[in-house]
Amino acid sequence: MQMTRTDAAHTGASKLSDIGAPAGGIPSAAEQGAGRMRRSFEEYLVDAVKSMNSQQLEVSSLQQRLVTEPDSVDIHDVTIAMSKARMSLNLAQSVIDRLVQGWSEITTTR
Repeated sequence: MQMTRTDAAHTGASKLSDIGAPAGGIPSAAEQGAGRMRRSFEEYLVDAVKSMNSQQLEVSSLQQRLVTEPDSVDIHDVTIAMSKARMSLNLAQSVIDRLVQGWSEITTTR
């Protein structure tokens, strides 16, 4: 199957190939995994929790600096950090809810 590219910025030397074959030099999943070690779901989950925790600690630190040294911190930075931390906490809660829901569906189908 050959496709026509409509935008000049998207043109390249390679042609679009058939479905299922690596297109235009994009490595397959096996090729990507061969060069580096695979990470487990647990590692991804632990990294996400650590990231969320560091954002919460950063907000706490900024709030403390805002109270003790008001001139050293911009209120906008505190507000942005609080929004990021709240968003990551909401995302974590959604992921946990989906994991629990998925686990309960798996256990009830057996």
